[in-house]
Amino acid sequence: MQLTTSQTKVCPFCAETILAAAIKCRHCGEFLNTARAKAMLAQPGQPFDSAQGEQGDGEDTSKEKPNAVVYSGGPTLWVMAWDFVKGAGVLLAAILIIAWHIEHISWLHLSFQSIAVVGKYRVLLGLGVIFVVGLILFYKAWKIRMTHYEVSPDRIEYGEGVFDRKVDNLDMFRVVDIKLRRNVLDCVVGVGTVILTTTDKSHPEFEFKKIKNSRELYDTIKKAALSADRRTNVVHVE
Repeated sequence: MQLTTSQTKVCPFCAETILAAAIKCRHCGEFLNTARAKAMLAQPGQPFDSAQGEQGDGEDTSKEKPNAVVYSGGPTLWVMAWDFVKGAGVLLAAILIIAWHIEHISWLHLSFQSIAVVGKYRVLLGLGVIFVVGLILFYKAWKIRMTHYEVSPDRIEYGEGVFDRKVDNLDMFRVVDIKLRRNVLDCVVGVGTVILTTTDKSHPEFEFKKIKNSRELYDTIKKAALSADRRTNVVHVE
């Protein structure tokens, strides 16, 4: 049976012909009973102004733009807590090397020549250890400060690296699961780690490590991922 023009209409989103009674386009997957769709059907070819949309159909007309940044930040230095602990232990050992006279420590069973060499250069050795440990901690802290995340409703973009800068992104519709992890100390200092499980081959698991406002980011990504799934008609099968 051939459908007449009165039985069909044109989808305002993809311009494909669909049934007049359809509430969802079978081509692009957009719903046609929303305020945005009704406005586009009423005025074909005219841009839709969300501020003038209908408010009673349950559709949120104040949706964020796909490229609008809803989160911007990076990991805190709290991610280096264990590194600082280990560094403090090495620094303490270096101070002991400088302060103690090794020739008075008989239980080391060192030869006289070895004692003389170590005793002569103990200050230089201790200062060298302090310098190396300080340099390593400074580099790691700098690397953390150079890591930056930006989250928009469509994707997650992140940059990292000090001398070899790398910028990459992750599509929001690829997010399958999201977790928030906070231990006792994290709760005390107000940070947390948000872990994403994705279908992206390069980044099957992505972490926002030790960031502030982790709960807000968790809620933001969860909402954005669900919205992205609806827009792209993605169904994640476990």
